[in-house]
Amino acid sequence: QRQLDKLAATKKANQAAEAAQHVEAQKDTIQFDDFQKMDIRVSTILSAEKVAKTKKLLKLKVDTGIDQREIVSGIAEHFTPEELIGKTLMAIVNLPPRKMMGLETNGMLISAVHHENGEEKLHLLMVDPHIPAGAKLY
Repeated sequence: QRQLDKLAATKKANQAAEAAQHVEAQKDTIQFDDFQKMDIRVSTILSAEKVAKTKKLLKLKVDTGIDQREIVSGIAEHFTPEELIGKTLMAIVNLPPRKMMGLETNGMLISAVHHENGEEKLHLLMVDPHIPAGAKLY
């Protein structure tokens, strides 16, 4: 048993070391005014569907508190449409519209990416569902 415990501890240490190797360097410093230009809002996913002929894209209808809009996001390999409906998360809402696979996206979901056991993991920044859509992040 002692040998198994040692092996498990070594495996855990190796996984932690591997995860640390995948941390990207800090980007260049920006001015505080640049950060303040971003409009980050609590948003609720109203509907979600896979985008045909793609593996990664989901088309989401999102309530930003300001309006309801479509956001296309490359998260289909990490989430099913069904598990996202009703979720409360953070989105950048003042990006210019952009085309993705012919669909217009009007914002960006905020997520964190890390590596675990050699595999990329993505987590959306979800918040307490009691916070109403439209609440701002400062």
